[in-house]
Amino acid sequence: MRSPLAAAGLLWLAWVVSWTVARLWADRAAARPDLRRQLPYFALIVAGAVLLFGRVAGWPAWTSLRTGPAAGWALLGCVALGLLFTWWARLHLGRLWSSSVTRKAEHRIVDTGPYGLVRHPIYTGLILAALATGVLRGNALALAGAIVLVLGMFLKARLEEGFLREQLNPGEYDAYARRVPMLVPLARRVRR
Repeated sequence: MRSPLAAAGLLWLAWVVSWTVARLWADRAAARPDLRRQLPYFALIVAGAVLLFGRVAGWPAWTSLRTGPAAGWALLGCVALGLLFTWWARLHLGRLWSSSVTRKAEHRIVDTGPYGLVRHPIYTGLILAALATGVLRGNALALAGAIVLVLGMFLKARLEEGFLREQLNPGEYDAYARRVPMLVPLARRVRR
């Protein structure tokens, strides 16, 4: 591979394709929040991805942040680590996984594997990979896109937590939230 940025692009492409195919391996949703509650996070994630990966006509593609070869390869390692973390979480969740906020018929709180480290390991992995990609791309639009994507993931996590508290046993979910941080492993566990 000639550059860490090109390799990161290939990793993201492989992740998107495999993630899309894996959508076939999930149970149907039994309940989901109203679409209006899901639109804000969805819009932010899409806008963040466009800024992170795209080129916007009329905006300069200048590079403001330069990384050396060692830093570039280290950032590529962070992209790979983040995407691998999402797959670990996805496989651990099995048929309970969904791309949107939902409750499955057999839904339960999963608090083992990556879900014992953070309550939303897929979002954590995507945040790590997006931030590393933004720094690796090294321009203001990519960095802004990564930040917008992080905000979208945070809003999605908050919506998902509120929805699951409504749909599952609130006391059980609250106990899980006290034990396990939301997005940052080893972060101080603060009761909501």
